[in-house]
Amino acid sequence: MGDVLELIDDFCDAVPRSRCTATDDGPLRLFVRNGPGWPFYARPVPGGGPVTQADVERVRARQRELEVAEAFEWVLAAAPTMADAVAATGLPVQVCPLLTLDGDPAPAPLPPGYTVRLLGPVDGDLPTAAHAVSRVTSAAFGGRPPAAPSDADLADLRADLAAGATARALVTGPDGPVAAGSAQRAGDVVELTGIGTAIAFRGRGLGAAVTEALARAARDAGAGVVFLAAADDAASRVYQRVGFGRVGECGIAERA
Repeated sequence: MGDVLELIDDFCDAVPRSRCTATDDGPLRLFVRNGPGWPFYARPVPGGGPVTQADVERVRARQRELEVAEAFEWVLAAAPTMADAVAATGLPVQVCPLLTLDGDPAPAPLPPGYTVRLLGPVDGDLPTAAHAVSRVTSAAFGGRPPAAPSDADLADLRADLAAGATARALVTGPDGPVAAGSAQRAGDVVELTGIGTAIAFRGRGLGAAVTEALARAARDAGAGVVFLAAADDAASRVYQRVGFGRVGECGIAERA
């Protein structure tokens, strides 16, 4: 289990690098996105030693200076001093279960009238479908309605889909798109992210179907480790039905 957590920790350090500049400040590493898009985080440098309150304060000050989110993410077992150091600066720490897929995903059938698809790089409706994924996900997590993807966004998405660096899944029913999720890959590790269902359509197995579709695609592409972070124990139970099991916890802290 320790080896799996180490692989996940390495993944979290590697995956932002294609779109970010990484700057080390003592035992912490700050990722700043190169261009528009979802902001990244600061995290402990792998093997970088204990983290103190002063370390976190310095990085938070740098994030404010750069006008990026004051956000931190880490694997608890890989950085045991991080949670106390972050909390001491006044940021609330959320501890989330980390789960990995054991074998192949279990089937998660959809109710009648619903279908799940994986977006492809040559899909004729990719602009509309990609926007639907981001709209459903943002609404599911209480975010603002996102703008339609730009030509540059679509070019990046097509390249990432073709290379297997990312995946997008979308569930559509009689009322249109109602559930979605994404995956990102670095090396032999795939993380499932942003799995969400519109509030009015929860409890129908749609999130489980998205999870299965993304996990099966990852396994079919040869991923050795497929993992995700669950928001809470209730979300964990959805993922466990698809074949995920708890292996540890991650910490998330962000200034509201």
